[in-house]
Amino acid sequence: MLGLFLVLPVFALEARHYPGGDDSALVGLAMGIYGLTQAFLQLPLGIASDRFGRKRVIVLGLLVFAAGSLLAALADSLTGLLLGRALQGAGAVSAAVTALLADQTRDVVRTKAMALVGGSIGLMFAVALVAAPLLAAHIGLAGLFALTGTLALAGVAIVIWWVPPESTEHQNAPRGRLADVWRNADLLRLNVGVFVLHTVQMAMWVAVPALLVQAGLDKGQHWQVYLPAVLVSFLFIGGLFALERRGRLRGAMLAAIGLIGVVQLGLGWVSASTQAPSLWTMGALMLVFFCGFNALEASQPSLVSRMAPAPLRGAALGTYNTLQSLGLFAGGAVGGALLKWFGMPGLFVTTTVLTLLWLALTWPLRPAVRAGH
Repeated sequence: MLGLFLVLPVFALEARHYPGGDDSALVGLAMGIYGLTQAFLQLPLGIASDRFGRKRVIVLGLLVFAAGSLLAALADSLTGLLLGRALQGAGAVSAAVTALLADQTRDVVRTKAMALVGGSIGLMFAVALVAAPLLAAHIGLAGLFALTGTLALAGVAIVIWWVPPESTEHQNAPRGRLADVWRNADLLRLNVGVFVLHTVQMAMWVAVPALLVQAGLDKGQHWQVYLPAVLVSFLFIGGLFALERRGRLRGAMLAAIGLIGVVQLGLGWVSASTQAPSLWTMGALMLVFFCGFNALEASQPSLVSRMAPAPLRGAALGTYNTLQSLGLFAGGAVGGALLKWFGMPGLFVTTTVLTLLWLALTWPLRPAVRAGH
C-alpha cells in the first residue's frame, strides 16, 4: 500500500511530461483504471482463495502487481502508464488478505486485527503525502513505480517466509453456494455500506483540497492537516475495541456512520458560507472524518468475516471489496459531475443524503457472534 500511495499524490502532475499527457481525460483514466480492474477481479480471486488457498492467491496477486509496476516504470507514453496501472489493479488480493487474517484470528480480537491493518494503511497514506513529492523530485514517476514493484516483491517474501501457515479447515469444509452470500440481508447491508463509504470519501476529496486552499493552505502543505488528523484518529480506535469487548460493535458502527454524516453537513455549511473556511475548522472536520472512517474500515470487514460461512469467507470478502472498489470509481466520477453542475454545496448535500440513507439501511443490522469465539 505504501508503494501504491506514493504514486497517487504526484501522478497527475508527472504524467503530463509523457507523450499524450496533455489529455486530462486520459490522465484521469490512467489513474482510475486501477480501481476498475480491481473491481472486476476481487470476487474471482476471493473465490479462488477459498478453493486453492489464501497464500497462493496473495503471492500470485503481488507478482501481477509487481509486473504492472515494472510495465509502468518502463512506459514511455501515457498509454503505457495506463496499461501498467491496469495490470497493477489485476493483482486484486484485498479479499484474500482479509480472509487470511480472519482465518487466523478469533472473533473477539478480529476487529482489533482489522484495525491494525487499516491503521497501517492509513499511516502509509499519510507518509506518502509527505514523501511522494520529495521522492518524485529525485527519481521521477518511473522511479516511484520501480520502488512500488520492489516493495511488492518484498511483500511476496513476507507472505512466503513470515506469515504463519494458513489453516486448511476452510478448504476441507463443504463449499456452500455463492448465492448464500448475496442473499444474506446483513451482508448486503455491509456491502452497500462500504460502497457508500468510499463513494462519499472520493466525492468529498474532489472538493476538500480546494477548501483547504481557500483556508490559506498551499496545496503542497495539505499533509500538515491530513497527517495530524490521521494520527490522532488512531486513538479513537481504542474506544472501538472496548465497545467490541462489551458486545456493542453495532452501536460503534452506527456512531461512526453518524460522524461521517456530521462531517458532510459541516463541509456543506463551510462551502456555502460567504467567508473562507478557517484552517482550524477544516482540521477539526478532517479529524472527525478519519475517526469515523478508520472505525468503519476496521468494523465492517470484521463483521463480514464473522457473518460469512468459513468456506465462503473469501467469496464474501471478495464481494465486499468489489463494492469498495466500485465506490471509489463512482465517487470520483459522480463527485466531479456534482461539483461541475451544482457546486460544492450541491456535492455535500448529496453526500449527506447518501450517508443518512446508509445509516437507515444499517440500523436493522444485528451481528451475531458465535459462542466460544
